[in-house]
Amino acid sequence: MSKIRVKQEESLSIKFSHQMEKGDNRQLDLYFFLPKEMGIGSHTLNEEEYYYSSIVGRRSYYSEGLHLPLVQGRFASLNRRTIEEFRLYLNLFAYQFAVAVENDVKELNQITDVTHFYFALDELREQVGQLLKKFRRNEPGDPKWKSYFENADNYLSWFCEQQLLKVLAHATRTSDFNDIQERVLTLCRNECAYRDEHNYNSAQTKQDPNRISNKMLLLRRLIQQGVVLKEELKPLGIGLKKFTTGLATALVMLVVSALIIQAQGAFSGFTIALVLTLAVIYGFREIFKDDVRNAMWRFIQRGRPRWSRILRDTTSQAVIAKQLVWLEFMRQQDLPDKVSEILKHRHSQNKVDAEILHYKIATKVNQHEFQAGYSTIQEQVNFSLVPFARYLERGKAKIYKEVEGKISHESVERRYQVNLILVLRDGREAPQYIRYKITMNRSAIIEITQSQLPDSVNMPESTIDDE
Repeated sequence: MSKIRVKQEESLSIKFSHQMEKGDNRQLDLYFFLPKEMGIGSHTLNEEEYYYSSIVGRRSYYSEGLHLPLVQGRFASLNRRTIEEFRLYLNLFAYQFAVAVENDVKELNQITDVTHFYFALDELREQVGQLLKKFRRNEPGDPKWKSYFENADNYLSWFCEQQLLKVLAHATRTSDFNDIQERVLTLCRNECAYRDEHNYNSAQTKQDPNRISNKMLLLRRLIQQGVVLKEELKPLGIGLKKFTTGLATALVMLVVSALIIQAQGAFSGFTIALVLTLAVIYGFREIFKDDVRNAMWRFIQRGRPRWSRILRDTTSQAVIAKQLVWLEFMRQQDLPDKVSEILKHRHSQNKVDAEILHYKIATKVNQHEFQAGYSTIQEQVNFSLVPFARYLERGKAKIYKEVEGKISHESVERRYQVNLILVLRDGREAPQYIRYKITMNRSAIIEITQSQLPDSVNMPESTIDDE
């Protein structure tokens, strides 16, 4: 199993995911090298605003694969299981099933080749149908247990139907693949009839899109119970920031007071010239006060974590893991030597000046407190590049060509290349490195490719999906 998985999530976002086991102590550093021509830096992008608006993470329990041993094996001796254990295992399967379908649909939407698209759609349809059938073979007979199963079954049936219909609604229609389209629609019709047969939803709920949507949102939250970890995020350095603000104000006032004393000595009595001089002094104070404070805060904050996060089990409220998070623009001279060495191996045409946005997350997973049957948690972090794209230029250039005396032209888009270097540290093991090239324009990520590293640099196990 690869330690890290990097993929394009949507048109302008990337996601990395990895799994951590009990007792792991892992640190991930992501260095985004943004060419200066993109116009992105500390003067245009506020790190704190970017963190809250564009970095979304999800941490949950994880079990390898979406196969039915998770249900069949663990439900084999139901008499020996408690209802709490049954619900946790059921929720884990249902949650991973839903997330897998969601991810596969997003990947389908990235496929531009029509033939490849429909073959992948047909494969997804078959997998969904088989998993739903196998899942339903494990329906419990005890009414106390059955209600949990019906909630998960109702949601998975509706969710799979909606995802497949959504794909077809936006797909390129062609008569060459009518048979595949019909098979997908047949599965959707069968699932709708299945829910009606089991009376999962009332007539009023089915007729009102708002009611059915809100009910399924509630069911999704129910199957996340016990699986998705509760997050308690706390900003760090609040007291230090207040102290910095006070110190900056004191320094500015010290200079202002000295200038006022000198002004009073230069002018005899209370004159208009003195009033104008004082007005100018206080005006400059207002202009430079924030600049001094921000400069001092950046100097003091440099290299310090910005947030702490506690991950709790939603059922027992036990602490599963603790994290520290860094996000800052950093100077070239502060880069680790290995990262600088990797950058030196870029092609000469790509060696442009860049702003460096550094994201770091350090996680310490507890040895105990896991729910029975779980030993791994999964972290998925999505980075939106939309705040980067808004500063980019639209393509204005044209390429001309001549064919048999006729001159034609085509408009071309402006593309930018963002280098991403990921550093993985597991406990006391040697750091491992991997470099990606993200090619993007104003509207989308064109491609993500993995670059070769120098022989002297270790590369972690990783995978990348080219969308």
